Amino acid sequence: MQPKLTLRHKIENNLVVIAISTVLALMYVPLLWHWYEGWLKKDIGIIHEYFSHGLIGLPFAAYIAWLNRKKWHRLPDNFHPLAAGFIIIGGIFYVSGLTDFVNLSFPLILAGLCLWLKGIPGLKLQGFPLLFVFLATANQIPYLIEPYALPLQSFIAAVAGFILTQFGIPVVVEEINLYVGGQIVEVAPHCAGLKMLFTSLYVGLMLLYWTGVWRSRTRSIIFLISAASISVIANIIRNTLLTYFHGTGNEQAFKWLHDGSGGDIYSACMLGLLVLLINSMEKYFPIDSEQTEITNNSDE
Repeated sequence: MQPKLTLRHKIENNLVVIAISTVLALMYVPLLWHWYEGWLKKDIGIIHEYFSHGLIGLPFAAYIAWLNRKKWHRLPDNFHPLAAGFIIIGGIFYVSGLTDFVNLSFPLILAGLCLWLKGIPGLKLQGFPLLFVFLATANQIPYLIEPYALPLQSFIAAVAGFILTQFGIPVVVEEINLYVGGQIVEVAPHCAGLKMLFTSLYVGLMLLYWTGVWRSRTRSIIFLISAASISVIANIIRNTLLTYFHGTGNEQAFKWLHDGSGGDIYSACMLGLLVLLINSMEKYFPIDSEQTEITNNSDE
């Protein structure tokens, strides 16, 4: 009988948490299922495609929150007045039925619950999981950025044209368009690498947290700038190959790299370079002993 009593006591002591978890599951499991199904099948809206890094980011956020569970339980219960505002706004967003608002209600309500249960200390403790959830939540930011991506598109087209010329391939570059063999390839905003850039920076943040490098501002900035540079360079190479395939009539290779499994493999290899980069930074630019001691003391 003792195990049953123990289980009953655990349930009684966590009724609030169980109730909150049940409500959240009923509200957001269908939404998250829709996200994942769309990301995997690539049949979700083009704007939402920019946030497909959530495929790995959301489980990573849940994993961090799970690792923080003991620290969470040690925090005293402490209600913060901002919690009501977050939850009310999140609730209004959810019942509005507007796609973007419903999406954004998820991180808002999660942040509100942290403030409701543990106050500011709870929000700080779950800061990184909340950040990863927010950055994986689809919104209109990519749509707003796209009009300003024209310089990047023109730059990529010019460099891709220059590379092809060096290999003796006749190419004409007109702003964001490349002409090879009578075929035209447009470096559209989506093809300019914005999605790859978002993914690179997101995965970069994950690596910064996982390795602890985020505690060094200088190293974090250097790493994120390097990650962005790798993304741009990789996209220039990708657009160069796409132009060559399309211009020479190799449509099978073009489709494979453009919207087939080749694009996924290419992106995975690029992200692998970020792992090598941060490992090199840890090896050749280790955190000094004083910073490590401060970090250990803060964790305790």
